[in-house]
Amino acid sequence: QLQFVESGGGLVQAGGSLRLSCAASGTSFDYYAIGWHRQAPGKQREWVARLGVSNTSTYTDSVKGRFTISRDNAKNTVYLQMESLKPEDTAVYYCNSPMGQWPWGQGTQVTVAS
Repeated sequence: QLQFVESGGGLVQAGGSLRLSCAASGTSFDYYAIGWHRQAPGKQREWVARLGVSNTSTYTDSVKGRFTISRDNAKNTVYLQMESLKPEDTAVYYCNSPMGQWPWGQGTQVTVAS
């Protein structure tokens, strides 16, 4: 099974940018679709972005045009480039399969100040 370690979160002002990284281990993830998810305080975890094995990406509506998901299979790492951040993007961000089939990592906290 895959295991994930997320990093790159932090405190940023609205309009700022962050780049999240997620290192996967356990097996090569070349053959799996991968996704980023987030959980805001008091809310359920939600899917944010998805990247298929053919590198086709899809995004939830609220982040389209602002977030970009990418992967480096050689490094078993997936990234989330976040631009034009908004306070409502504040959440703990996790990577996993799009359906969340693997164990969840600890996530990385993103806080966007207004």
